[in-house]
Amino acid sequence: MKKNLGIALSLTALVSSLSIGFAATNATAAASLPTLTPGVLTIGTDDPAYTPWFDNNKPADGKGFESAVAYAVAKQLGYPASKVKWVKAAFNNVIQPGKKSFDFDINEVSITPDRAKAVDFSTGYYDVAQAIITTTKSKIAKAKSIADLANAKLGASVGSTSYTTITNTIKPKVKPSVFSTNDLATSALKNGQIDGLVLDLPTAFYVAGAELSNGLIIGQFAPQAGSDQFGLVLTKGSPLTKSVSAAVDALRANGTLKAIAAKWLATVGGAPVLK
Repeated sequence: MKKNLGIALSLTALVSSLSIGFAATNATAAASLPTLTPGVLTIGTDDPAYTPWFDNNKPADGKGFESAVAYAVAKQLGYPASKVKWVKAAFNNVIQPGKKSFDFDINEVSITPDRAKAVDFSTGYYDVAQAIITTTKSKIAKAKSIADLANAKLGASVGSTSYTTITNTIKPKVKPSVFSTNDLATSALKNGQIDGLVLDLPTAFYVAGAELSNGLIIGQFAPQAGSDQFGLVLTKGSPLTKSVSAAVDALRANGTLKAIAAKWLATVGGAPVLK
């Protein structure tokens, strides 16, 4: 019995030692990373930070898909929550070339070849579909196909993959409207200035259900070749890009990204694919 107890204690000590060693290794790795502020990981996102990606415009609370992903990446890199600093970074500035005020930014930024000329991207942390929403009184409320959207006045945020979906996939006869924020685009839909609004699928579900009293999701669009992915944004040529990508890859491989999506984006199914 004493022998078994001794073995158990030895195993416990071994596990404890390995855990401490792993934590120490992570801490050492973090200390060696050339972050803007030594020993601190600075993360950027837009203001406001929207649900379901964040919670109540509070990126630092760890709630919402992207906040949770950001902290998971930080932990993977060796930074506990106490060593994470958040800064505000407007979407349009994030995707432009030049020095950044963050180590990486997380703000539903789709990875595209054009953007990759100006900034670095991590590997993708979320595979995203685009969707179109409207109101029950809209002329496209009963649309069942892409062809049914041909004469619609549509809108999307400037510089977004959603706008590219309008021009390259839907190809309406009416020139689409461009908005600087999703809030302005949603207001335009409420006021009848546009017939439909294209958003990424999780945001579409949120806006249709929480921000519109008579919101309706018409459907989603089939992923294009190469698929649309969100990536973390870094300064072009950042010495952190390789490490951040490795952290994202590890979180995808061990199921963490899937688990976070299941928790915060659980309501994004059910939208028919428009053809």
